[in-house]
Amino acid sequence: MTDAPKIEAALLALSPLDGRYASKVDALRPIFSEYGLIHARMKVEIEWLIALADEPGIPELPAFDDASRTRLRALADSFSVADAARVKAIERTTNHDVKAVEYFIKERLRDDVALAPALEFVHFACTSEDINNLSYALMLAEARQTVLLPALDTLIRTLRAMAHAHAAQPLLSRTHGQTASPTTVGKEIANVVARLQRQGEALGSVALTGKINGAVGNYNAHVVAYPDVDWPAFAQRFVESLGIEFNPFTTQIEPHDCVAEISDVHKRINTIGIDLCRDVWGYISLGYFRQALKEGEVGSSTMPHKVNPIDFENAEGNFGIANALFEHFAAKLPVSRWQRDLTDSTVLRALGTAFGHTLVALDALQRGLGKLSTNPERLAADLDASWEVLAEAVQTVMRRHGLPNPYEQLKALTRGQGITAASMQAFVDGLDLPDADKARLRALVPGSYIGLAERLAREV
Repeated sequence: MTDAPKIEAALLALSPLDGRYASKVDALRPIFSEYGLIHARMKVEIEWLIALADEPGIPELPAFDDASRTRLRALADSFSVADAARVKAIERTTNHDVKAVEYFIKERLRDDVALAPALEFVHFACTSEDINNLSYALMLAEARQTVLLPALDTLIRTLRAMAHAHAAQPLLSRTHGQTASPTTVGKEIANVVARLQRQGEALGSVALTGKINGAVGNYNAHVVAYPDVDWPAFAQRFVESLGIEFNPFTTQIEPHDCVAEISDVHKRINTIGIDLCRDVWGYISLGYFRQALKEGEVGSSTMPHKVNPIDFENAEGNFGIANALFEHFAAKLPVSRWQRDLTDSTVLRALGTAFGHTLVALDALQRGLGKLSTNPERLAADLDASWEVLAEAVQTVMRRHGLPNPYEQLKALTRGQGITAASMQAFVDGLDLPDADKARLRALVPGSYIGLAERLAREV
């Protein structure tokens, strides 16, 4: 019965990410939750205070000794959910989330004789967006490095192993839904691997940018308080010390272009995932793939025979939800009225929702792929029934040797007509071709007409 409250909470969750799919997104919860945002703000505020103290041009705030530095950083490093709850309690009075973090820090440092004189330098010369933009950059960097890229790499490894394992398994292509030149199962999977690898590299290369330049981006208050400090250089050193690329030109807000870039890349990753899900779904429908049966699992509430491709459908749906959000992020976040409006604040809080649905989709796709096995008999049957696909090969060899109207001859032979091995070979026998070429065409069958597909599948 100890799980009863947890089950009840999941049943009452408004979002499936906090209910049905909660266990799938646990890795993102410490990063993109309210706690995660407050924790990131704590890190930025503490590091800003330490950086100010290290600046010789601010004599009223001397550099901290080692013990003080340790205590300050411990305040951020050991920040707990209970601490975040205290920040929220302060926010109920301030009605300002970032100011509540400032007050929390001051509250915790008042009893320290060495640090108490530094209290008014907490959040010094900062607008809330100075803290927020750097916090979100830290959150995105952590999620990308520890959760998103590893999840994508796991999928790529799975698909690469499948591409190699099925590199030589012939597959009838279906361009426009019609029979077309054969490929292999492995080569079709290799195509996806190459696409995902490229987008993974793009995701890893997006520069996360940040600023800490005050109310409208001009260091107005900074310069009035300490006119001799080179504030742009100081700000750049500080931002880069966090592992974030410095953006020297902003209004009150960092323009979020980098968030739009990450959203666009993730949208492409998810779109490739949707493409794969739909293709596999179709191949399961054709019988090219079998799905492993799971004891006790039900495919339909009324049709006992059903084994539905539910994992691929789940993945497709969650990729789609995520992309709807990523589309909005990319279109909305770089736009702000004049020097600042607050519409970005509520939108940024939904970042974890988009990445959460992406993670659920990747998990479902991975699970679905793990249930697949090829059905060589069904694959071979469709190839053996599609001798018309060799028309391309025959007419191309005819072109090489200058035979008249090769395309038109094969079109007349094959288009809309049932072609058999016998009729195709009879046509070849009647051609005025060198014996070696004629023998090679006679030996060709749909299942062997795969070009370099096997080699390409193994090269990914």
